[in-house]
Amino acid sequence: MAGLKKETLQFLKDLKRHNNREWFLKYKNRYDAAYIDWLGFTAELINGLSKIDKKLAAAKFQPKDCVFRIYRDIRFSKDKTPYKTNFASEFSTKKGEWRVPGYYIHINPDDGFLGGGAYMLESLQLQAMREELSLNGARFNKIISNKNFKKYFTIEGDKLVNPPRGFDKEDPMAEYLKHKNLLAMHKIKEQEILSPKFSQHCLEVFKTMQPFLQYLERPVTNP
Repeated sequence: MAGLKKETLQFLKDLKRHNNREWFLKYKNRYDAAYIDWLGFTAELINGLSKIDKKLAAAKFQPKDCVFRIYRDIRFSKDKTPYKTNFASEFSTKKGEWRVPGYYIHINPDDGFLGGGAYMLESLQLQAMREELSLNGARFNKIISNKNFKKYFTIEGDKLVNPPRGFDKEDPMAEYLKHKNLLAMHKIKEQEILSPKFSQHCLEVFKTMQPFLQYLERPVTNP
């Protein structure tokens, strides 16, 4: 079990200050070293997750299947900086498919977060998730009120102002029905990222999140 190297976070900090192609190419060797460090850490998480999640084990991930590119798509963005100033990896039962509930880790220059859930759903998936919440809200509430879950997570995600059309405003699950994205989020600090026990911490958090993901999996994957 290990944390990330200080040099990896320092590269992200420097990239944030010098986010241009000339600087990046000049220090490409630093990026390569940081990327290799992140790939190795991602491999460690894959190994650990495969022991606690049989479906992920069956998917037989390679680290490169899970890691997001550092290059930004700036075609339709007002922000023309060419590079992301973070490293991120995602682990779900379908490689590269964020619409399937999965585990996510995101590291910034000074902090980061672990998370997972339902994100950027298509309309049928979103409707199915809301119907599940309305019909089986007691099970969902039991999951998120568990003391270990509350220790690590807050529920976040973009929301509507009012419950969606077709659902009762007095529904006990009305606040969760407003969600367009339904995410469990756990913030992490730089000292945790650099700790030798960081990967162990990540796996503990992800294991605690499993019931939340399993609840969302059926309506989202089979709407």
